[in-house]
Amino acid sequence: MNDISQHETGVDAHGVDWRKSISDHVAYALLVYTALQIFVTVKALAEGFSSLLPYLALVVLVAAIIPGCRWFEKRWKNLSDEDAHDPALAPAFRRDISVLWIAAIGLPLILTGIFKAIF
Repeated sequence: MNDISQHETGVDAHGVDWRKSISDHVAYALLVYTALQIFVTVKALAEGFSSLLPYLALVVLVAAIIPGCRWFEKRWKNLSDEDAHDPALAPAFRRDISVLWIAAIGLPLILTGIFKAIF
């Protein structure tokens, strides 16, 4: 049972596994980004259009963020087992997840503002 909880949290006897932690952050950030796109941006677009354009925009906007998220994940996934537990990487990790979360939350809100200004 102890092994399961260590695996789920990304922490083991060596400390935090940056590879597991970034994967978790990317997954949750994509969920938040998609939810914000659905409930904020698509709603704003739907007010100006009665067609399928808002839904097509949703697909495009969600697909557009995936390469950026993959870049964050790939950057950390290629770490060796030793580097994956190196506490010296904590500042770089915090910087990357800060950028990831700012983008996940900020982009839908910025896009909504742009769409409302245009339409």
